[in-house]
Amino acid sequence: MSANQQYIIIDPHDNVATAIVNLNAGDKLQTDQGEIALVRDIALGHKFALTDIPRGDYVIKYGAQIGRATALISRGDHVHVHNVEDIVDEVRKR
Repeated sequence: MSANQQYIIIDPHDNVATAIVNLNAGDKLQTDQGEIALVRDIALGHKFALTDIPRGDYVIKYGAQIGRATALISRGDHVHVHNVEDIVDEVRKR
């Protein structure tokens, strides 16, 4: 990890990244998907969207489905309990 790294992406299939420092709205980050401008402040340990995640689509971290978007999550927006629903019961049924 480089000294100036600000986020981590665990798996190439992930549609979210995790902040490893506090990030500010308007920050522009270079990713494999191009430049992303953050829509909101992202606290250390919180996630932001690498792509638009439509309502009903899965949030993917660690290469696995970890939740479902309850509203459109725009690229660069905060991904957390306010816009993601738990899928534990859905996963248990598989």
